[in-house]
Amino acid sequence: MSKKIGWGIVGLGNIADKFAKDLALVKNANLVAVSSRSEEKANTFADKHNVKNRYTNAQDLFNCTDVDVVYIATPHTLHINFSIQAMNSGKHVLCEKPMGVNKEQVQSMIAAAVKNNVFLMEALWSRFLPSIQKVKQIVDANELGTISYIKSDFAFYGLDRAEESRLLNPNLAGGSLLDIGIYPVFLSYLLLGKPNEILATANFYKTGIEKQISIIFKYDNAQAHLYSGLTASTETSSEISGENATLKLETRWHEAEEYYIEKAREKEYYKTAKKGIGYTYEIEEVHKCIANNQIQSSLWSHQNSLDLIHLLDQIRDQTGIVFPFEA
Repeated sequence: MSKKIGWGIVGLGNIADKFAKDLALVKNANLVAVSSRSEEKANTFADKHNVKNRYTNAQDLFNCTDVDVVYIATPHTLHINFSIQAMNSGKHVLCEKPMGVNKEQVQSMIAAAVKNNVFLMEALWSRFLPSIQKVKQIVDANELGTISYIKSDFAFYGLDRAEESRLLNPNLAGGSLLDIGIYPVFLSYLLLGKPNEILATANFYKTGIEKQISIIFKYDNAQAHLYSGLTASTETSSEISGENATLKLETRWHEAEEYYIEKAREKEYYKTAKKGIGYTYEIEEVHKCIANNQIQSSLWSHQNSLDLIHLLDQIRDQTGIVFPFEA
């Protein structure tokens, strides 16, 4: 029988709750410890998910011998310190996206993984979904013909939240780009690689965060039109158009089970499997890599995370997105 892998979670918000539910569906995964600055939140979460060890100090979780892997689900600005602390304590790390707020942070995190010989991966969960894996296979196999256009958006109304909340607070690296704009940027990079040129424009909210952003990636023979925002809900879909056919992932494309291919005005629909909410697939990838003594995944490598944050940095440079702690 395979050894159970002990997981700890730092940061116990909504995404951690969803993750914990999916963790329970993965063979040999065992949630053994959680940490929150709030003792009440730690106890409530631990009771809900039947977790034995609960802490108010993350280092205590990193010192817990039951923990093999730590899932970092805190606000963006805390990713670097908690991840490096965990790795310096000998723990493997799955860190929520974006791995770091800028390229320098991501480089430091990767250096810690290499130094400690532990696994580190950005939790870009869409990369591991059967639907997105299938879309990449279709594009790579040239089934749509040469790709000339990608359209991808992700937006919802979020300006009714508290100004000090994670989404609207510049001190927590708020704004749409790093929270949800990362998904369209990721998709274009996954399918077409790094662009030759980036054009971007943004509008800002009264707190100083970017509230909506439009991006064009220019390639030799293609363009990607990408958008994210907090000002209104959009279809949140993705379209990949080649000379022979167009593939579309419809509403909430980043977690979609279905897609269709349209050719000569005829649509053919396809459905992929999805276990749980969809976090199960990245968890299984972590288990596989640890079993193989890898410090990174071949599906989403350290270099992939560096490339992605470099693209986000360039977009921020063009649009003037600077956080107070970076000035």
